[in-house]
Amino acid sequence: MMLMIPKGYESAAPGTLPSAERIETMTAYNHALQEAGVLIALDGLHPPSMGARVSFPKGQPPRVVDGPFPEAKEVLGGYWMLNVASREEAIEWARRCPASEDETIEIRQVMGMEDFPDEVQKQVADQ
Repeated sequence: MMLMIPKGYESAAPGTLPSAERIETMTAYNHALQEAGVLIALDGLHPPSMGARVSFPKGQPPRVVDGPFPEAKEVLGGYWMLNVASREEAIEWARRCPASEDETIEIRQVMGMEDFPDEVQKQVADQ
């Protein structure tokens, strides 16, 4: 998974959208991912000012806080799910992204059942 982290998005106003030029360059990049057969899914995310966080304090009911979240230093602006053969291939795709100097892409591998010990896999399979 490639996670887009745009600087300043943590304080973006509700309804903030990328420019038409930005959408055009990202659409071309997304199309290249699709043509290469590695794209599983992608989405942009509205700013945190339109979101909510639910926390679970010990012994208390869940707590809901509406965005924006002043303590947030970095927030996600969107993501791509890719099916690639290696971490290096994911990094290469991230390097091709037409990101701006104010954006960072974090690459994280999604956990699969095969990542867990055999006894956990068996337990899950038995359920």
